[in-house]
Amino acid sequence: MSNFVAPEVKKFVAWDYVVFAALFLVCASIGVFFAVKERKKKTSKEFLVGGKQMTCGPIAFSLTSSFMSAVTVLGTPSEVYRYGASFVLFFLSYALVIIFTAELFLPVFYRSGITSTYEYLELRFNKIVRLAATLIYIVQTILYTGIVVYAPSLALNQVTGFDLWGSVVATGIVCTFYCTLGGLKAVVWTDAFQMTVMVAGFMTVLIRGTTLNGGSTKVWEDAYKGSRLNIFDFDADPLRRHTFWTIVIGGTFTWLGLYGVNQSTIQRCISCKSEKHAKLALYLNLLGLWTVLVCAVFCGLVMYSHYKSCDPWTADFISAPDQLMPYFVMDIFSSMPGVPGLFVACAFSGTLSTVAASINALATVTFEDLVKKGFPNLSEKMSTWISKGLCILYGVLCTSMAAAASLLGGVVQASLSIHGMCGGPMLGLFTLGIVFPCANWKGAIGGLLAGITLAFWAGTGSFIYPAPPAKSIPLQLSTLNCTLANSTEALTTAAPTAAPDRPLLADTWYSLSYLYFSAIGCLGCAITGLLISFVTGPSKGEDIPPVLIKPVCNLFCFWSERLKAFLWCGVQHDSQQVDFEKKLPKVIANKTGTDDTFKNSINKENKRQFPGYNPEENSYTNMSRESRL
Repeated sequence: MSNFVAPEVKKFVAWDYVVFAALFLVCASIGVFFAVKERKKKTSKEFLVGGKQMTCGPIAFSLTSSFMSAVTVLGTPSEVYRYGASFVLFFLSYALVIIFTAELFLPVFYRSGITSTYEYLELRFNKIVRLAATLIYIVQTILYTGIVVYAPSLALNQVTGFDLWGSVVATGIVCTFYCTLGGLKAVVWTDAFQMTVMVAGFMTVLIRGTTLNGGSTKVWEDAYKGSRLNIFDFDADPLRRHTFWTIVIGGTFTWLGLYGVNQSTIQRCISCKSEKHAKLALYLNLLGLWTVLVCAVFCGLVMYSHYKSCDPWTADFISAPDQLMPYFVMDIFSSMPGVPGLFVACAFSGTLSTVAASINALATVTFEDLVKKGFPNLSEKMSTWISKGLCILYGVLCTSMAAAASLLGGVVQASLSIHGMCGGPMLGLFTLGIVFPCANWKGAIGGLLAGITLAFWAGTGSFIYPAPPAKSIPLQLSTLNCTLANSTEALTTAAPTAAPDRPLLADTWYSLSYLYFSAIGCLGCAITGLLISFVTGPSKGEDIPPVLIKPVCNLFCFWSERLKAFLWCGVQHDSQQVDFEKKLPKVIANKTGTDDTFKNSINKENKRQFPGYNPEENSYTNMSRESRL
């Protein structure tokens, strides 16, 4: 029981419900609109990747909205409030991630003419690698989506009185509804609308909170006095939760696994009508990521200024740190009915967009990598109905997974840990395929298993044996000005308990910052994969179509053509370059030496390795749907 009297904070009123319901109605309406508009020309490819004729604007909004979920809206301000503004260093991580994605991974995926990123793995290695990666992705996405659905529902339930399972089920139903009806186009345009709502919600909170706390100068002074502005901590200790190095290096690996090789991201990028539009969408999306990050960090600082003398978490007015932001909103907008509804709509916009992206990506991966492999001769009509059925199936699964998410602790750390443990090894696998021509399929499988084992060992260990408080203790929080309760109950002192036994690795390996899980998985996968490839006989570069390899050595060896050719490991990049100059790019014919499965798949894909080259834009352009199918 709290020793302090909690101030009265109002719950939702009718206007709040009206504003919140309006968001759900608009999202559902977009799904209906695209279902009606596109009903005559709906193929499975049109449904899953928007006919590959999208432009960069809505895709950029969609990317930002999908990955800046309710985890960001609720979790990031709470992180800043408790640990300080070092979270803003993700500014650098995001920039590095977008550059690597746009310049290293995207060109290979786009020019390969694929629909699922895991198609690439079969072209580069074989079916076994593709299947293993697909299954890991499905597990990762369902787990993460469970957190995204559950976390905001719990926080908003306990603070605003909004029904917990009502909001969980409503989220699942609405997302499944517009995904199933409208496909990728509905998801993208709904995301663009939700991004606008998210920024509007943040700005409303920032303006009102700053005004109530004496202006931006006063907020800044309070943050400085409370040590919230100690951003640049260059301590190299990998056990420290957040330092410059853990955020910039660990954060880059984590988000690169989420952006560079993730089906949700790549599916949107390859739905653009040209490679130039796809790259532009990524760079525009970077501006969106920065905007949302800065808004979230400043919200955390404003919240600290407001509660610097009476912390609602320490005083037990709320039961979890993730409820700080909704509590703050209900507090400062108690006299403005309808505005808390806007913030709840802001939080749920993040949830809806992420869940919708996940459902759409899961349906695409399952259809392309599992269904089409088992039933290659499906009609277009049947393919579209199966795609819609998969959307419904994954909508139910992701909503059900919300029940398990209650066991995973703080939403930011839980979600990034899952992405690190699963996304890191996947990043290592794709890096093996795209950067190292010598890697073979045995190295790919061995590396993936090693990366998954290492990342889950560290991640599961940290969950069972949390890091010692000295490595992750929050900054000072005060209850000096909270009103004491007139309690006559005698204060009881708990008997001291013996510290539980901790294994030898608990204070070292298991105490690593959660942001390093992805780096461990990625490097473990890449190094093990290369070693196994060399032991079992590396792949011959001549047997690999150059479109599947990105010659990164060209950046560092621009002065020597001989050295570049040596580092290509036999891949015929020079022949491809000649074709580019003629503006008639084509893939080198597959030579003898590869296994039949790989050879057959390459021969089938050769006709569509390059969707098209547009000399006016100097980039690759998706040809019309009819010519592709």
